[in-house]
Amino acid sequence: MSYDEKTAERVRHLLADRHDVAEKKMMGGLMFMVKGGMCCAVSGRGGMLVRVGPDAPKLVKEPHVKPMRMGGRIAKNFIRVMPDAYRTTAQLKKWLDRAVAFTTTLPPKAKRARSR
Repeated sequence: MSYDEKTAERVRHLLADRHDVAEKKMMGGLMFMVKGGMCCAVSGRGGMLVRVGPDAPKLVKEPHVKPMRMGGRIAKNFIRVMPDAYRTTAQLKKWLDRAVAFTTTLPPKAKRARSR
C-alpha cells in the first residue's frame, strides 16, 4: 500500500520553511526527518506516525489517535494519528508542531559510514 500523496504534500508545505528537513521512503511510507531524527511519517497503513516523546500515552486519549504498534509492540515515543485528526491545515500544523518540538530536543544524529 502506498502512502497518501496529498497528505505528504501538505506536510511538505508546512515544513518548507525549515532547512533541516529531509524525506526518506521507508516501510511503505514517507518519513520526514528533522535534524537527522525521525519526526513524522505519512504511513502506507493509514494516517500519520508522529513522534511526540513521553507525551504519547497522554495523547492517545485524543480523538482519532492510537498507539503506534511495530512488531507487536507499542512504540514509546510515537503515535498513529488518523486522517480525521488532521483534516484542516490548523489540525495538521498542531501535530507537526508537536513532532518538531520533540524531535528538535534530541541530539543531532551522526552520519553512519556505509559498510562495503
